[in-house]
Amino acid sequence: MDSLTLDDLDEQLVHALQVDGRASFSRIAEVLGASDRTIARRYHRLRSAGAVRVIGLLDSRRVGRVDWLVRIQCAPDAALAVAATLAHRNDTSWVSLTSGGTEVTCVTHTHHQGTPLLRKLPRGPRIVSVTAQCMLRAVAGTSGWHGRTAALTPDQIDQLSPVTCASGAPVDLTDADRRLVAELAKDGRTSYPDLAAATGIPESTARRRLAELRHDGVLYFDVDVDSLLFGYTTEAALWLTVAPTELTAVATDLARHPQVAFAAAVTGPTNMFAFVVCRDPDALYDYLATQVGALRGVLQVETAPIMRSAKRSGALMIRN
Repeated sequence: MDSLTLDDLDEQLVHALQVDGRASFSRIAEVLGASDRTIARRYHRLRSAGAVRVIGLLDSRRVGRVDWLVRIQCAPDAALAVAATLAHRNDTSWVSLTSGGTEVTCVTHTHHQGTPLLRKLPRGPRIVSVTAQCMLRAVAGTSGWHGRTAALTPDQIDQLSPVTCASGAPVDLTDADRRLVAELAKDGRTSYPDLAAATGIPESTARRRLAELRHDGVLYFDVDVDSLLFGYTTEAALWLTVAPTELTAVATDLARHPQVAFAAAVTGPTNMFAFVVCRDPDALYDYLATQVGALRGVLQVETAPIMRSAKRSGALMIRN
């Protein structure tokens, strides 16, 4: 993957998959003006190299989950082991080593407000502190990071966009639904025959239920891809302390910033979190000084450079 580079068609393909992770190669090829064979070959090249993966994800609120942002400060020689332990859990995502390798951050999910977090976290003197902030509302990045969603025209996006009609009502997943989602979390483009074989669900039922969950906005698809492939070398986590009366205005501004891959309002004294991606450290400095610094209502900013990703939205990045 180190020597892999993306050309314009590759970037268009990645953007197309972000719009509709299960769009057929023929449909993508038609919209991009390429051949079916070329699109399929490009995808399989990126997929086999571990550079791109489509992942099926659930809308936490619709299935009764609560998302938490967790920070674990630990001794430098313990950080990698803690990150690896967290990365292998089914209830975590976006596990990263930050602050020079002395801190691990992640997002974890619980099914009820009263459920204890990370009950199997390694214990001992190597872990200094653990803090958790409830993620109240995602305010930016819910449709993908700008760096990988800037290759298609608005017309191409419209042609590829699936039809959804999210009601916001809670949904009780069946055991069959959970088996289906578990397979799509491994590979969101798993074929219907393979889904049926892996889950024991008839192919027609799997096809119908997947379509229903997507249409209702319960299930969506994300693209797991390394920002380095787009020429962005610097990632950082930002914790912002924002005056409560300015939260909505700051959220609106962050959503317009192309550097912001994700942002959410959270509980605690630092009540806004953002994950940002920049070309290099100089670009991060400029972003902090000229854009974040200009946000009215931002009282304080804590910046933690991301040194290494152990897990993104679904893919493990370390095995030890």
